[in-house]
Amino acid sequence: QERLTESGGGSVQAGGSLKLTCTASRYTFGVSVMGWFRQAPGEQREGVANIDSTGKVTYAESVKGRFTISQNNALKTVYLQMDNLKPEDPAMYYCAAARGSVSWYGPRDYNNMDYWGVGTRVTISS
Repeated sequence: QERLTESGGGSVQAGGSLKLTCTASRYTFGVSVMGWFRQAPGEQREGVANIDSTGKVTYAESVKGRFTISQNNALKTVYLQMDNLKPEDPAMYYCAAARGSVSWYGPRDYNNMDYWGVGTRVTISS
């Protein structure tokens, strides 16, 4: 069964905003951190932001000051507010969750995740 479900992707003009939502199913267990990765065509999947069960948040340098991650109901729902979208932001955005303390922003840290969504696409329209 799908463990994480994303929604909210779409197409906006540069400088615009989108809000992504990720909902965890009842088949996710022991999650201690949730967040977002993204993958552009031909690029490696990269960490964008995460939030843990204490409310601590972290961001990739490329999105600091523009993206805001938040959560509701003990990491059952996680949001990513994306403001001032730039031409380098379009990608497939994936929700991810892990059961332990994991690294999120290293080159292959996507391998550390325990649960994934199928992704939601974000594009910039001209």
